[in-house]
Amino acid sequence: MLSKTIEAALNKQIRIEAESSQAYLAMAIWAEVKGLEGISNFMYDQSDEERTHMLKLVKFVNERGGHAHVSELNAPNVTFESYKSMFETLLEHEIFVSESINDLVHIALQEKDYATHNFLQWYVAEQIEEEATARTILDKVKMIGDDKGGLYLFDRDIQQLTVSSAAETPED
Repeated sequence: MLSKTIEAALNKQIRIEAESSQAYLAMAIWAEVKGLEGISNFMYDQSDEERTHMLKLVKFVNERGGHAHVSELNAPNVTFESYKSMFETLLEHEIFVSESINDLVHIALQEKDYATHNFLQWYVAEQIEEEATARTILDKVKMIGDDKGGLYLFDRDIQQLTVSSAAETPED
């Protein structure tokens, strides 16, 4: 059974994951309107992934005897100065989500809720990967600068982007 403290903290994270999904959906739409199909498709996929993270939390809360909540969401930014500023926003947001997950882990340990602590380890590892991906993308965007040819290639190639992070276990 979840404590009320853990239940409230998990519901807060459910909202954050839902807002993340909406933020990435807004980025996908912005990129699509700008003709950046690859970036747009990447962001649509990110939006779906964040929704999956939210649903995983919802199921966990309900399975542990709590009650997951659907809450009102803050509207995301829908316009960006440039695709570079959009990816800077993405990295800032992933850092914010990592901090939120770390706070959740801390609360789980304070409450001596080791099942929730164990469950959250997947999110800890996932955030390492999300931040690494965002940093890699931003490094590539900075390399491109104002080169339209570079943007064209980046837009085409982003869908195949794979980043190995330190959190992944090596393949045998």
